[in-house]
Amino acid sequence: MTYELNLRLIEPVTHDTNRLQFDRPRNLDFRPGQATEMALLKEGWEDEKRPFTFTSLPDDDVLEFVIKSYPSHNGVTEQIAKLAPGDKVVIDEPWGAIENKGPGTIIAGGAGITPFIAILRAQLAKTGTLEGFRLIFSNKCERDIILRDTFLAMPGLQTDFVLTEEQVPGRHYGKMDSDYLDRTLSRFDEIFYLCGPPEMEDDIACHLSERGVSADRLVREDG
Repeated sequence: MTYELNLRLIEPVTHDTNRLQFDRPRNLDFRPGQATEMALLKEGWEDEKRPFTFTSLPDDDVLEFVIKSYPSHNGVTEQIAKLAPGDKVVIDEPWGAIENKGPGTIIAGGAGITPFIAILRAQLAKTGTLEGFRLIFSNKCERDIILRDTFLAMPGLQTDFVLTEEQVPGRHYGKMDSDYLDRTLSRFDEIFYLCGPPEMEDDIACHLSERGVSADRLVREDG
């Protein structure tokens, strides 16, 4: 089943990322962390579907997405950044394996943060605290950090921001390699959440597996 959505709001989150809010169909249900395939109802773009994650909560009266644009790709995300209220998109049924399995460490790279926006918001709404959750979030530069102030303001959430192309006081500079993870993580017997560029995901998943993190304690997208 597909759903046609009307854009209500588009506003910047960072220099290349926007928050989009759409009217929500009454018969659409999803879990925090799930995604959908989206296509623009613009001539020439109707068949160009791309995956994006819901960042709103299942009981919100709007559907929200936080989408990073890549102008150099000359593709869908560049077109999304040019949308205006009243424009329409179409989405498919929700899908995805990333879900809330309780307190643990979230390791995200770039736009890979999006599944965890709704998961953390839902957990906070349920318990009033994110005690036991830790966010390790890697980006190229400080200005690329999506919703930085939002994460910093979430009670109980421990945050570590990693920068790979800019040195900033108080931030780790460099990749999230095995040395960094061994220095940063004090335990490997908890739940780990993982989403980011494929190479990053595979490297970190391998590292965690070597330290005894079983498949049932690693939450990432299938395949």
